[in-house]
Amino acid sequence: MATDSVKVEILQAVPDCARKTRPGDTISVHYRGTLAADGSEFDASYNRGQPLSFTVGKGQVIKGWDDNLLDMCVGEKRKLTIPPKFGYGERAMGPIPAGSTLIFETELVSIQGVKGKDEL
Repeated sequence: MATDSVKVEILQAVPDCARKTRPGDTISVHYRGTLAADGSEFDASYNRGQPLSFTVGKGQVIKGWDDNLLDMCVGEKRKLTIPPKFGYGERAMGPIPAGSTLIFETELVSIQGVKGKDEL
């Protein structure tokens, strides 16, 4: 795999999307993170029953997320394959070894202040 870019796969598209994520949005995302090397899971918000909330595009999360969770619709699911330079680089982070390529299955749960499709 090329190590100079993040591979983005749309796992579940949302056909009627009035509002996509943009820099500065506070979003809530469910995710499952695994190591590309062996498929072992290192973290998953699903296990806690609580999505992760953060402001996208502001450096609060790894670059592979900040850049690749933009233009996303509520309910959309993406698989991100993130090489080290867009993840944690050459430093180990908890159960994640230094230099790891990460795979995240992500699901956009909400955009703060934006009503969901069912609420319109």
